[in-house]
Amino acid sequence: MAGGAEPVIAAARPPAGPLVWLAGGAALALVLALTLGAVALVALRAEGAGALTAPDLRALRFTAWQAFLSAALSVLLAIPLARALARRRFPGRGALVSLLGAPFLLPVIVAILGVIAIWGRSGWVNDGLGALGAPRIDVYGLPGVLLAHVFFNLPLATRLILQGYAEIPAERWRLAAQLGIEGRALFRLLEAPMLRAVAPGAFALVFLICATSFAVALALGGGPRATTLELAIYQAMRFDFDLGRAALLAALQFALCLGLALLAAGLSAPAAFGPGFGAAPERWDGRGGMARAADAALIGLGAVFLLSPLLAAFLHGIPGLGSMGAGVWAAAGRSLIVALVAAALSLSLAGALAGLIVALEARWAAAGRLAEALGLLTLAVSPFVAGVALFLALRPFISPVSAALPLVAFVNALMALPFALRLLLPPLREAARDYGPLAASLGMGAGARLRLVWLPRLRRPLGFAGGVAAALAMGDLGVVALFSAPGAPTLPLYMYGLISAHRLEAAGGVALLLAGLSFGLFAAFDAWGRARDPA
Repeated sequence: MAGGAEPVIAAARPPAGPLVWLAGGAALALVLALTLGAVALVALRAEGAGALTAPDLRALRFTAWQAFLSAALSVLLAIPLARALARRRFPGRGALVSLLGAPFLLPVIVAILGVIAIWGRSGWVNDGLGALGAPRIDVYGLPGVLLAHVFFNLPLATRLILQGYAEIPAERWRLAAQLGIEGRALFRLLEAPMLRAVAPGAFALVFLICATSFAVALALGGGPRATTLELAIYQAMRFDFDLGRAALLAALQFALCLGLALLAAGLSAPAAFGPGFGAAPERWDGRGGMARAADAALIGLGAVFLLSPLLAAFLHGIPGLGSMGAGVWAAAGRSLIVALVAAALSLSLAGALAGLIVALEARWAAAGRLAEALGLLTLAVSPFVAGVALFLALRPFISPVSAALPLVAFVNALMALPFALRLLLPPLREAARDYGPLAASLGMGAGARLRLVWLPRLRRPLGFAGGVAAALAMGDLGVVALFSAPGAPTLPLYMYGLISAHRLEAAGGVALLLAGLSFGLFAAFDAWGRARDPA
């Protein structure tokens, strides 16, 4: 009897091997060390943080205000755009939805160049306003920061809300259609509960991204009145080497982001639609001419707003391809190395952490949720502080100059970890639920499970996550600005040097090269993930 009961227990709760606990525990410990531990180390090595100064408080207010406005605008604009895309079918819709990911993958400095080409003092919009005799728009300061952040994050919020529409069970749509429910009643019964579940999380994610952004404030801030905490941390470390002030500002930023994340979690409410089967049917609401015209206008304006900076960056870059300079290829090589190493490290950490979370959830659900939340900590901690902590810890053993590129790659891997974890965790949970008991009953070892069960079903999200991590690291102009050796810049830093020297045509050529390499890396990883896809 006892011998016959053992397979039942194993099938009900598939055991996690020691490798899962060891690798996952090491990944979680590394995340904690490079987030909370990094802030503590920088604070301990500091002479003394002192009190917050007036500029520090001004940076805190500006950071919170611009992040709040950026997140609110992104989500509020994403709701009608996602609704229009959800209820309309037209040729090219799939391509347009796919292009919504382009601004997120585009290197920040390249996107900023495109935004300036459209909205800058000599941009297309201001040239048009000048021709009409209207006053020109100044995009530097808060307006420019908001414009760039909405450009980056409106597609992300739209995709999240579109996913929320896709998760409303088809049976609910069919029942509403049979009952003739449309307009406000349909919104109240189906769409509003979904938005209550999705919108707070989308707002929190965009807020975290905007609160910790660096390149946007550096390029479009326009002066001390538009300084963010991230920029103040960079200045304290790069120019003053005031570790105490940097640690204090980092703790302040972490508290701001953590408080917002907890608030968003409290505001979120499950949609409680229940299970369903099949895809959502063709939408029947909004068949009137006014509704069709409004949806078409929303989709058209959204496409123009998101795609015109990409087109401007492309057109601006073509003439500069021949004047990029001899150092561009060495810089491109350094960026490729950083991107590939960062992608490999990010996937390794995310895979190990996802395995630990699934193993914990099988035994202690609360512990699994806590580990998942801790895996997202890198969104709330300044990458500069993590980088300086690594610098201080390794300085007694290796040369700071020789460690610059590895440090940049490692910190970029940590910054991409939350995105990779969110992509890998759902399919790993599904695979563990569907195939874990069978693998346990067959007595499969860790290596066999990895090769035969997990990797075939995780190949596609692994490819996508690796592409995202590589593209983000390829375009990094944050940590690399702090650690790069003067004579060995990466491609984004090389481009920023050209912009600072007012060589805008050459910078446009480098931007085009950087964008091509970033999208090429993403496409290569994604193609690998799609190859031999069992689905």
